[in-house]
Amino acid sequence: MRLDGVGRRYGVRGPWVLREVQLDVPAGALLRIEGTNGSGKSTLLRLLAGIDRPTTGRITGRPRSAYVPERFPSALPFTAVGYLTHLGRIHGLRGPEPARRATEWLARFGAAGHARTPLAELSKGTSQKVAVVQALLAEPELLVLDEAWTGLDQGAREVLDRAVAERVADGGTVVFVDHDPQRLAGAADARYRVVDGRLLTHEESLPGEEPASAPGPRVIIEAEAAPGAALSGGTERSSAGAPRLPGAPEVVPQPDGTTRLTVPAVHSDALLRALLTARPPWHIRSVGRAGAEAGVRSGPGTATDVGSGSGTADAPAAAPTPTLAPAPDEAPHP
Repeated sequence: MRLDGVGRRYGVRGPWVLREVQLDVPAGALLRIEGTNGSGKSTLLRLLAGIDRPTTGRITGRPRSAYVPERFPSALPFTAVGYLTHLGRIHGLRGPEPARRATEWLARFGAAGHARTPLAELSKGTSQKVAVVQALLAEPELLVLDEAWTGLDQGAREVLDRAVAERVADGGTVVFVDHDPQRLAGAADARYRVVDGRLLTHEESLPGEEPASAPGPRVIIEAEAAPGAALSGGTERSSAGAPRLPGAPEVVPQPDGTTRLTVPAVHSDALLRALLTARPPWHIRSVGRAGAEAGVRSGPGTATDVGSGSGTADAPAAAPTPTLAPAPDEAPHP
C-alpha cells in the first residue's frame, strides 16, 4: 500500500491534521507510529485502515484490513460471541467458522467465560479483549492497532504481542500506536513520528539521537539443519542473502555446524515455528534469553514456553479480522 501526498482536515476551513504524508507500507512488516497527543496519529491509522478518506492525495493498493480503534463502542445489542460471529460473517467467514474462531480467540485472551455476556455488561478490560479479537478473526493482510494494549491485563498484552508476531510471520503487515515505548521493543521494521501534521522517520524527527540498537528482551536459538533443510515462510530480506525469517534475527553460523539465531523475544515463537515446520525440520539444540544460560532442549520440535509468553513453538497460529466503529480523534468531525 502507498500513501502519496495524503492530507486530512475536518471542514473546509479546518486546520490540517495531516499534511503531505508519503508512506510505503510493505507486506510482512511491523511499523510503529509515534507522536504526542493530538499530533494526528489516530487520523493516520484510520486512513490506513480505510475507516476515513484523505482530503488530498491518494492511497493505493490497500489490502484486506482490520482495525482496533482507540475507543471501542461497547453499548451494542450483542453478546460478545454474537458480535464476533456477526463480524466474522461480514468478513467472509462461513458456516460455523466465525463462531469457532471467536470462541478460540476469547479463550486465548482469557475471556471465554464472558462469551455469552452482553457487550454493555462487560468490564472495560474484557471489552478491549473483544475489540482486539474482532480484528483477529479473518487473518487480515493489514492489521491497524490504535492503543490496542490499553486496558488489557498483562497476560492479554503478551497474547496480543504474540498475535502481532504471528501476523507478520504469516506475511501480514501490522501498523501500531502504543504509549509504552518498550512495546514490541526491537521488533519493529520501521518507526515513524507524526510532528506538526507531517510524518517523519524516527531518525528525521530526532536528528540528534543515536540509532537504537534493538532494545528489549531477546532470545537466542541454537539450531541444526537436517541435510537439505530449508526455512519456510520468509519473504526476501537478509544480510547474507537468506530468506527473511520472523523477527529478522541475527544469524551466526557456529564452528560446530549449528546456527545461532538471536531475535526479539516477541518473535521467538514465530521463529521457532518456522524452523520446526521447515521440510525437513531443523533440530533445536537450545533456547534461552540473551544474556542468560540457554535452556537445552533435545529433539526437533520440542521447544516451548519461550519468547513473550507461554505458547508452544510448534502450535498452529490462531486466526486473526478487521474492526468497525471509528474512534474520536485529535480534531472534530464536521
